[in-house]
Amino acid sequence: MSNEHGLHARPAARLVALVNSFNASVTLTDLDTGRGPVDAASLSMVATLNALQGHRLQVGASGPQAAEVLAAINDLAAENFGDTVVETTEPTGGSGLDVAIGPAVIGGTEVDLGDYVAGDNELARLHDALTTVAEELRRLRDSSPAHGGIFEAQLALLQDRKLLDEIRAAIRAGTPAPIGWKQTYDELAKTFEGLDDAYQRERAQDVRSVRDRVLRALTGQVARTEVNGILVVPELDAATAATIDASSIAGIAVRAAGATGHGVIVARSRGIPLITGIGNLEVPEGVTVAFDARHGSFEVGPDEATVRATIAERRSEREEAAAYADQPATTVDGRTIDVLVNVGSVQDAVDARGADGSGLVRTEVLFGDRRTAPTVAEQVERFRAIAAALGGKPITIRTWDIGGDKPLPFLPQDREANPFLGERGLRVFRRRPELLRDQLEAVRQIAAETPVHVMFPMVTTADEVAWALDELGPRPDGLEVGIMVEVPAAALRIETLAAGLDFVSIGTNDLTQYTTAADRTNSAVAPLADGLDPAVLQLIDHVVRKAGVRVAVCGDLASDPQSAVLLAALGVQELSAVGPQIPLVKALLRQTDLTQVPTVAALAARDAAEVRQLVRR
Repeated sequence: MSNEHGLHARPAARLVALVNSFNASVTLTDLDTGRGPVDAASLSMVATLNALQGHRLQVGASGPQAAEVLAAINDLAAENFGDTVVETTEPTGGSGLDVAIGPAVIGGTEVDLGDYVAGDNELARLHDALTTVAEELRRLRDSSPAHGGIFEAQLALLQDRKLLDEIRAAIRAGTPAPIGWKQTYDELAKTFEGLDDAYQRERAQDVRSVRDRVLRALTGQVARTEVNGILVVPELDAATAATIDASSIAGIAVRAAGATGHGVIVARSRGIPLITGIGNLEVPEGVTVAFDARHGSFEVGPDEATVRATIAERRSEREEAAAYADQPATTVDGRTIDVLVNVGSVQDAVDARGADGSGLVRTEVLFGDRRTAPTVAEQVERFRAIAAALGGKPITIRTWDIGGDKPLPFLPQDREANPFLGERGLRVFRRRPELLRDQLEAVRQIAAETPVHVMFPMVTTADEVAWALDELGPRPDGLEVGIMVEVPAAALRIETLAAGLDFVSIGTNDLTQYTTAADRTNSAVAPLADGLDPAVLQLIDHVVRKAGVRVAVCGDLASDPQSAVLLAALGVQELSAVGPQIPLVKALLRQTDLTQVPTVAALAARDAAEVRQLVRR
């Protein structure tokens, strides 16, 4: 499997459709995990096989057209099961803003089965409901070319013969159609939620979407498509995101966290303002709410005049930023700041507008879905694709950064009592250097073709820097080498660590959590882990003044325009941000005289809130 997310729902749906077009029985076995054989005509079986990138699949076939179906599957596999990376278009339909206000409209409640009366025609009722939903999904598929694969996969889930056989058997045994349908699809959703891969786990949303669509058809309930306000939902399914009236809805607030759910992807592509991860905050129906996704804030009963002014401002700045995204970020006082993109996939590089290159290629994300380590050649190929997508501009490859909240399936680690303070980043490879050596060989090879920088994560001591440089060996011309500054010890001794390097890149996410002793994944203390805490800024300031080499920032702070301006005023020369924020970061830099930014006051501020007041524009 070479697909980035393995045999997930969309490529699995294409395989299932192909298999069902032949008179043959086909099975799949994952040779790397030993799972299988499973029925390749059932999407639920194929998708939950959990075949990830790099896995070897064994295909078995029997029946009159066995040879033909095997040949067809081979051709489909050669085309990555039709799972190609396509360039996204500008958002359409909605405002495309990251801030919204309106009355709360509570959605996502379970379909009410209380009034359903079972009869002696439950199989016929199910058949009619399935026919209705199939027609709806086909219309969605055909009217949404960019996301048609999502609804094709949902159609395959709807028509999964294994699931339907189970449900019909339960109905014949006396179970009402809605109950039998719900129980079966609830179990399937739980199976998806138990998969290893986070992207695959989020496909449980698609299962629940199909479940609820059929339940509504069985009970005569109608899904809401026009929302005059902010829709607040536990999770967002793709069908809701695709059918909601983007011209009338103010925005969508999703209680669950996560950015790769199909509903989230579709809503953002339609330009609908959206925030995720608002949690279990009590939100009464009809109360005025507002959110600012840029700052991760969600308010009940906000100051409406302030929010509407912010909306007007964001709309204006977005339009101007997009128009000048490819222009350099040269400030009013004449400094040019390189604004680069953080990359975790080739698509991230394809989507980036106005990026001056990549300041962070997350290799552990790039290959994180694999069960087996990528070869040198596979890494070179992926790096080459990223560089090509960015027009040959410099890319900064971070070597494997694992441990803490970032495991690598093909490099299992021993369980640690406190993994964030254990073997992370470069520390892991002092004892097991083989994978790092392969990666550095890939870096050397791609550096001979295109401008490349390499940096080592989670460095604390000068001995670690010396060891990393020794492992890198002779450098090709033009290959620049640096380290990540993520722990206070590295920031404080930066003069020693940076000797002999070309640059350092400050990872503000980890630097913040280590400085504030607050786990960013723990909701109870996460508010303490604020990158604008003056203590964090003082460490950044120290690095800029003492490093003696180029200083970059690639953490979340670089993606916030106001914070990015403050970093540049402190002397940071490169900022690496998430793709959608690049035009906005560059635009604000172009409007700013860095000599007028109150850096002294920010460094001496009482707390992060005071810093925000100082830099707010």
